[in-house]
Amino acid sequence: MAKGTHDYSLDKRNAQILININGEFKKRSEAVVSVFDSGFMLGDGVWEGLRVHKGRIAFLDDHLKRLWQGAKALDLDLGLSKQDLKDRLYDTLDANEMEEGVHIRLMVTRGIRSTPYQDPRIVTSAPTIVIIPEYKQPLKATLEKGIRLFTVHIRRGRADVQDPKLNSHSKLNCILACIQAIKAGADEGLMLDPQGFVATCNSTHFFIVRNGEIWTSTGDYCLGGITRGHIIRLCRKHELPVFEKNFTLTQVYDADEAFVTGTFAGVAPVVEVDGRIIGTGKRGELTQKMQQHYLAYLDASCSGRFA
Repeated sequence: MAKGTHDYSLDKRNAQILININGEFKKRSEAVVSVFDSGFMLGDGVWEGLRVHKGRIAFLDDHLKRLWQGAKALDLDLGLSKQDLKDRLYDTLDANEMEEGVHIRLMVTRGIRSTPYQDPRIVTSAPTIVIIPEYKQPLKATLEKGIRLFTVHIRRGRADVQDPKLNSHSKLNCILACIQAIKAGADEGLMLDPQGFVATCNSTHFFIVRNGEIWTSTGDYCLGGITRGHIIRLCRKHELPVFEKNFTLTQVYDADEAFVTGTFAGVAPVVEVDGRIIGTGKRGELTQKMQQHYLAYLDASCSGRFA
């Protein structure tokens, strides 16, 4: 059994990677940011997780659109264009001679502050932009045997508290949800919305299958997932009934199948929620079908690099 959808096998090549910090390459052991950096000090920034397939960063335009939306919400000027950032990402892959089986963490913070304080007017530098590429692939067990979820007491909040659609560095609520799930013996946390309906997981998006229909949350209380959106579109393309709607844990417990989606693992089965076995307790037929549809779509989308 895997330990969550982000579980992976260690790769010795990662010890030698070059990390891009503000356009300069640093060895892993030398890649550092200031203790006065806004991200380290306050979680003030936005980020994206990116997947590299066939030498191409999958769905990069979608990810950069979300990054720019988040930066605008934070009133953060990246100081470069989307094309500039694309070039920097691919320069980093080229410097590491990477083409396949790579996951990138792209992080942007407001920059360095003159003193430990939250007011953005005391920032004294341009934004900090860090690109960490690593050889990482999801475990076979994740994709075949699936994961176990536990419903945590930490809720996905309203937009007037901290907008769940903002992919910020401030992830403490998700970390606490993950901790609670681990303490309960599960792999990841299933999170409810303020009304008690199923919202999302602490690091992935959640789907169930009932009577041939695929359900996911309304999306009101979760990040605008890139993979989630592609799965919904693929369902419609292949004439599979898919619904974004409110549903409860009662409807989860007697679902025929369940799965989660995310950039790293794509589509992964969920075989247990709160100790209840979902369906047969094994990867379901529709889940496997969605894995196949997604991989085919990923292959077709990564036929060449972005211009």
